Amino acid sequence: MKLQNRTHTCGELTRHQVDETVMLDGWINSHRDLGSLVFLDLRDRWGITQVTFNEDDTAPNVFQRAKALRDWDVIRVTGKVRPRPSNMVNRAMKTGEIEVEANSVTLLNKTEPLPINIDEAATVSEDLRLKYRYLDLRRRSLQDALMLRHRLAMATRNYLDKLGFMEVETPFLTRSTPEGARDYVVPSRVQRGRFFALPQSPQLFKQLLMVAGFDRYFQFVKCFRDEDLRADRQPEFTQIDMELSFVTEEDIFSIVEGMMVEMGKVGGIAVKTPFPRMGYREAMSLYGSDKPDIRFGMELKDIKPLVTGAGFKVFDSVSENGGEIRAILVKDGAAYSRKQISDLETIAKSYGAKGLAWIKSTADGLASPILKFIGEDRANAVFEALEGGTGDLALIVADNFEITCTALGALRSHLGRALGLIPEKTFAFVWVTDFPMFEWDEEEKRYTAVHHPFTAPKEDQLHLLDENPVKMEARAYDIALNGFEIGGGSIRTHDMEVQKKVFETIGISEEEAEAKFGFLLSALKLGAPPHGGIAFGFDRIAMIFSQADSIREVIAFPKTTSAGCLLTGSPSAIDEKQLKELGLKVEE
Repeated sequence: MKLQNRTHTCGELTRHQVDETVMLDGWINSHRDLGSLVFLDLRDRWGITQVTFNEDDTAPNVFQRAKALRDWDVIRVTGKVRPRPSNMVNRAMKTGEIEVEANSVTLLNKTEPLPINIDEAATVSEDLRLKYRYLDLRRRSLQDALMLRHRLAMATRNYLDKLGFMEVETPFLTRSTPEGARDYVVPSRVQRGRFFALPQSPQLFKQLLMVAGFDRYFQFVKCFRDEDLRADRQPEFTQIDMELSFVTEEDIFSIVEGMMVEMGKVGGIAVKTPFPRMGYREAMSLYGSDKPDIRFGMELKDIKPLVTGAGFKVFDSVSENGGEIRAILVKDGAAYSRKQISDLETIAKSYGAKGLAWIKSTADGLASPILKFIGEDRANAVFEALEGGTGDLALIVADNFEITCTALGALRSHLGRALGLIPEKTFAFVWVTDFPMFEWDEEEKRYTAVHHPFTAPKEDQLHLLDENPVKMEARAYDIALNGFEIGGGSIRTHDMEVQKKVFETIGISEEEAEAKFGFLLSALKLGAPPHGGIAFGFDRIAMIFSQADSIREVIAFPKTTSAGCLLTGSPSAIDEKQLKELGLKVEE
């Protein structure tokens, strides 16, 4: 597209435009003054073009202006496209075969020295990068990541549109509902003392759209959760949200896998379908995670039958109380020092384990603090079960199912990265199904919904609502990619009688249910079709596909880990007049 002030971008000129007169706008990426020659690289979002000024061929005033320019000045140049000398061709650049021999230059904006170094190889603290994010975003790697994000979004929209989905926006100002994290709340000036909540997800509204007969809905939607942050979390994040009527899990799996194939095309990744599936308990048992990274082995093994009954109180006590004893094998790990093993134990303890047992198989025989308790025969049986040999290390955790698996899963992930076991540029999707419907909250002394209270229980297990809710499985499913949960959803409950029983099980009275979800419950009574859906963390998908280390690298203006914006200085105080209008008073 040609504009009034430029004929081309800085990334499109080739030998096909040789001898054409062109006009380019951009920033000076580098400036080289060789006396009678001035070279500068002019850049914009599209790329870089080399521009030359020759003292013999350029008007004196133009040449002097060119010599006075500096990096990051904003300029406009006109000139003729010329082929570069053969020894100066840069095959790595689209524009590397040409240069623009300038005959005029206009300074559009003089740039002061930049407060941060934005060269690709420069090391700059993240705080400074976020404070001057508009400069940081000039880096090619960030622009490429955001361009990939854009193309992933376009591919998704086009794919879902072809399947009959309709994008519908849902409100940002809504009411607070319990969804697992704290709400961000917005005080109402018009109705003082009352508050809106920013949505953690459009869950209730997308179900209402199914009652309304839209059949297939999707939305790229901002969601908000006031929770502790980490590399793959933000207080405001983008979901790809979808809901469908008259569907089964298989329908959703098929649609999602097709969507991931289209996303893969954008990222240059050949996504193979169908994706493998495993139940929640299998995922935890083998990988120690409900979002398993299946790109490498080091699977967890059950060794409880091999090490109990020897009189070792730690193992025997766990076994008697219905706990688990599992182990992973670290190849060539026998060379680990006591300090290295102690560091691994610290990781295990951070996930709830009370300790970390270990056994080494060395050239001189077995070595372990627990060898005197379990004996060599049992220790050898452990190595046989783990398919280990001389030079290897067995790491063992004994506790309840969740702690044992989660602690070993964390060690597995840590060691997979540290030992280089994870193949690069590999993308491994997996569905995780058969999640528990409820879990027992020891602090509140009641059952809570593992996903959310509108998730449908498995139909052949409805009797467990009365008999043993903790054994009940939900019609819920997650999709994981390379050890990250990228999406999760469920078939919803559309039968009001079942919904009432679920509320009753998690301790929500009819009055409380009506107060919190009355509008949805009313809708479910008025012809709600069977329906289900799924939501994806779009920032996380973009992070993985761009192979970034943090979702902050694929968000234009992200928050810090303390949920602040260093660029704008938010959150910030508001003045007394605003507080008075809202009927609020801030306590120090």
